[in-house]
Amino acid sequence: MADMTEQKAMTPLTPSQVQRYSRHLIMPNVGSVGQRKLLDGKVLVIGAGGLGSPIALYLALAGVGTIGIVDFDVVDVSNLQRQILHTQADVGRRKVESAKETLLAHNPDLNVQLHEEPINSENAMEIISKYDIVVNGADNFSTRYLVNDAAYLAGKPLVDGAILVFDGRATTYLPGQGCYRCMYPDPPPPGEVPNCSEAGVIGALPGLVGSIQALEVIKLLLGIGETLTGRLLMIDALSMEFTELKVRKDPNCKLCGDNPEVTELIDYDVFCGVATPQPIEERDQQPIMADD
Repeated sequence: MADMTEQKAMTPLTPSQVQRYSRHLIMPNVGSVGQRKLLDGKVLVIGAGGLGSPIALYLALAGVGTIGIVDFDVVDVSNLQRQILHTQADVGRRKVESAKETLLAHNPDLNVQLHEEPINSENAMEIISKYDIVVNGADNFSTRYLVNDAAYLAGKPLVDGAILVFDGRATTYLPGQGCYRCMYPDPPPPGEVPNCSEAGVIGALPGLVGSIQALEVIKLLLGIGETLTGRLLMIDALSMEFTELKVRKDPNCKLCGDNPEVTELIDYDVFCGVATPQPIEERDQQPIMADD
């Protein structure tokens, strides 16, 4: 697997970092060089909810140096059943603020960048361009297609995950090796697929899927192992069955295929049928990222 890091001089680990990351340093496939790759890494997490919580937390504990978090929501008491970045004392606070406080409490070495705004077609490319890897933790189709398209157009790896009730799935898309549209060219009709606020989700499931996503990011940054690229991992937590589906790049994909039609970001609310087209001058930038 290709190494995600550029060849450059690395800052030596400090004595406190040697102690903190000692369990990594004794691993032959991580070691001092690998740990410094993690410290140099820049990862964008979309959402600070059910999936974003374990993703961001385990990346922080692993020593990923820069973690960006995109979220515009506030903590609700109903979030606490699964969103481990937040506590009862955070109810009513901005999720990005609570997330940053929690991450720095675990690891003060971090650089936590907050993007307290809905990610949309106007700002996605600018935000994503600052990071090495994008991790999706949002649960609505508008954001899923937006983040997929933006990551591909920016040439960034995308680690994707989804959860609902007792079911979870995860995969990784590398530039040029397929994308979300290869499997799902078009979104389902509005209302056909419920989200977690409508159907529910067992509280421990995002911890499982989010941890898998965090592992994918760590392997990409280190340049080791095999990622879920070309594979869709499906999890039935009720029976505890893991199923793997092979997925291939679709040569007819409108984004990454041989004759792409999608060459720039579009209005994803309209594309997913949750809004009607409006003249450009009348459009207001409505949030298109729902809490997972």
